[in-house]
Amino acid sequence: MPLLRAEWWEAHQPLVVFMWIILLVVPFAIVYGAGDTFETVLECIVNDYLTFIVLLFGLFCVSGNITVGGDFAGSPRVNACLLALGTLLSSCIGTTGASMLMVRPVIKMNSWRKRKRHIMVFFIFLISNMGGCLTPIGDPPLLMGFMRGVPFFWSMHLLPILIFNLVILLFVFYHLDKKAYRKDIAEGRKPDISRPGTEFYIEGLHNIIFLIMIVGAVILSGVLPGMSAFQDAAGNVRGIQLYGEVTLTLPALIEIVIILLAAFLSFKTTDSSIRTKNHFTWGAIKEVAVLFIGIFITMQPALMLLKSVGPNLGISEPYQMFWATGALSSFLDNTPTYLVFLTTAGTLGLTGGITTALGQIPVNLLEAISCGAVFMGANTYIGNAPNFMVKAISDENGVNMPSFFGYILWSLAFLVPVFILDMLVFFL
Repeated sequence: MPLLRAEWWEAHQPLVVFMWIILLVVPFAIVYGAGDTFETVLECIVNDYLTFIVLLFGLFCVSGNITVGGDFAGSPRVNACLLALGTLLSSCIGTTGASMLMVRPVIKMNSWRKRKRHIMVFFIFLISNMGGCLTPIGDPPLLMGFMRGVPFFWSMHLLPILIFNLVILLFVFYHLDKKAYRKDIAEGRKPDISRPGTEFYIEGLHNIIFLIMIVGAVILSGVLPGMSAFQDAAGNVRGIQLYGEVTLTLPALIEIVIILLAAFLSFKTTDSSIRTKNHFTWGAIKEVAVLFIGIFITMQPALMLLKSVGPNLGISEPYQMFWATGALSSFLDNTPTYLVFLTTAGTLGLTGGITTALGQIPVNLLEAISCGAVFMGANTYIGNAPNFMVKAISDENGVNMPSFFGYILWSLAFLVPVFILDMLVFFL
């Protein structure tokens, strides 16, 4: 709805989301009872949505207090280099962190251009998704794998696949951008550069400290649950019991406090003029918060069904895991989808590979599941949270982004052929 009728959605978004939640919750309550329904919804909000939106909020705030400027403009070469840099940065500070840090500078550098939607589409492909495949910090599914025994640096095994995809997509992007750039120049458009190449500056650089705080909080959330100090006598993670079996764990609470503290300190220590230069508003994060609480709650029946039938789907080959995980990650949250297929792989009874809390998982299956979850989150705007954030910020800054289905056409044209090559080269 926000991608089909934007103006109507902006005026009615809380009401529409509430309506869809009610349409799910009422039948669920009739079948399973009010108590179980409330517990399921609360579990989703507390253990999935809360940490998700707090992380987005923190990164949105801190990155909005950093601005990049100078006498340079968005040319095909500059844009390709920025996309490559952002892709590698995504595994260091997460796809959300890299997206929020780089989206405004990229938009600003290309503000003089008429044809620029393709720049932000490939930005989503690479920085908001694929770049996060190399570490558990990069994307939440890999963090969940780390919490279940996958070694922290194991995902570096995916580097050849990332480089393969990056080279192909940057080659395609460069030629698309070169064609669009020449048309803009031919129409008389010129970048506003007084002294080319003589000035470059970053304001709010101290906010890197707060980005590191947020990354550290994410790492702690994966490490602390395995420490005895955070476990009770039964081996369960300590926390605040809210209702039934729903518990806000201490590691999650610590993560939330650190992230909110980082966001607060970022605003207290940064001059408001930097946010003005970034055209900073709260619109994008508000829209994402409203939209994704609806997505998180309404996807619960699909995830419950997937968990119940996943081991019986007959999916055991790497290419099957790649496409199944990826297809569902395009429309459902990729973290629980990843866990479902990781669990499925662990129940196959195979020997060798990586020893996890879910069982022995062969390396080729783990690679396929990881790539499917991380890469194919780029297929739709709702496949990964940064996608919609980048779209919202781009729209706010005058970039005419594709509609929901228009974006899927871009994915079908440029991503699916690459994924087919991935299957042929790496997963057969």
